[in-house]
Amino acid sequence: MSIPVIAIFDVGKTNKKLFLFDEHYRIVYEKAAKFIETVDEDGDPCENLDSLELSVFDSLREVFRMAEYEIRAINFSTYGASFVHLGEDGKPVAPLYNYLKEFPKELCEQFYKTYGGEGLWAKETSSPVLGNLNSGMQLYRLKYQKPELFAKIKYSLHLPQYMSYLLTGKPYTDITSIGCHTGLWDFEKNDYHTWVYQEGIAEKLAPIVPSDGVLQGNDAANGKLVGVGLHDSSAALIPYLVNFTEPFVLISTGTWCISLNPFNTSAVTEDDLENDCLCYMQYKGSPVKASRLFAGNEHEIQTKKIASHFDINTSVFKHIEYDADVVQKLKKDESRQPVSLQQSAFASRNLHVFENYTEAYHQLIIDIMEQQLFSTSRILSPNVKRIFVDGGFGKNAVYMNLLAAAFPQLEVFAASMAQATAVGTAIAIHHSWNNKTLPSDIIELKYFSAPHHTII
Repeated sequence: MSIPVIAIFDVGKTNKKLFLFDEHYRIVYEKAAKFIETVDEDGDPCENLDSLELSVFDSLREVFRMAEYEIRAINFSTYGASFVHLGEDGKPVAPLYNYLKEFPKELCEQFYKTYGGEGLWAKETSSPVLGNLNSGMQLYRLKYQKPELFAKIKYSLHLPQYMSYLLTGKPYTDITSIGCHTGLWDFEKNDYHTWVYQEGIAEKLAPIVPSDGVLQGNDAANGKLVGVGLHDSSAALIPYLVNFTEPFVLISTGTWCISLNPFNTSAVTEDDLENDCLCYMQYKGSPVKASRLFAGNEHEIQTKKIASHFDINTSVFKHIEYDADVVQKLKKDESRQPVSLQQSAFASRNLHVFENYTEAYHQLIIDIMEQQLFSTSRILSPNVKRIFVDGGFGKNAVYMNLLAAAFPQLEVFAASMAQATAVGTAIAIHHSWNNKTLPSDIIELKYFSAPHHTII
């Protein structure tokens, strides 16, 4: 007898994964892929959209042929700040521009001069000024730098909604994508910001539908129900909102370490915004105060540097245990430096001062933790008593012990759940495919106590 499942595509910047979850949200099948990036018309690296599309169709054909599974629904979560621009014929008319692409300085000045300055705009949209990471600015750039291309655009869909569109043929917009540092949404008005209407951007954005909505799939989806897709950081929060009612902060770790506080209702200040705080939108439509840190990216860069210096493979860093004595030694004569969110202090350290790679690695995590403490503290609220960490750093003993030391007043847990983002994406449309009640045991917690002798 075949097992009822939901298929979830979880598309990250680096890894693209397909999961099948049973009705208890256990993974019964998974497949991962990596694609070589291509370049846009300016020679800048960008996602290979053709490879991504083919992978979706090929993977679905493969799992539909598996007699042991009955696929009842399909949904998508992907990284944010990425638009696919569709023409009148429903086909992409432009590359999927990389959110790290440099934004033209003169256009930036023109925009903020027109719309009241960076501070006001950032406050109203709850979006730090981030260039192309404000995905609305990508459309603004096309309008003024590539007007012929801009004129061809019928709809610009954020990547999760484009993935859904591939299987439904229906273009829609989802609040978790437009409510995430896009610069498009006015959180006070609960509508698109004035500039979006004045620049003719609103008409290129598809109708907004609920994040937990489902659509009838096309032939490629075998007629199955298809979700409208979710922004990955918002999706990762869903299992926690379902399982825990006491206020908490979730640090969702990957390329970015994003601290999410759904229990902080205070408005984002200009000072917050200057320090990479913002509001996300959770799938039910309420704001989530959040702060971002590019710590996973920093970790990758600096571990390669350590590995090269000590002539080792980067895989050894997955198995380094926390050593309190090493931390004490490193911190004994350490003078506290101002924290930069752009780069850890480790970037400017001389690796020759470290006796071995273990010592160097502990110093790297100490330096990242200085940033993490600064970042997470900005969105903490007095009602929060717990921090949950999911993703890669949750499995990192050095990071978790130092996090517990950084927040001794809070209970700190590594949350062990197979693929929180993908699970959240499945739970979002639970009602449409799953007849069972939501399980209360999908998150395993490992408690980390603050070491008495370690102070961050």
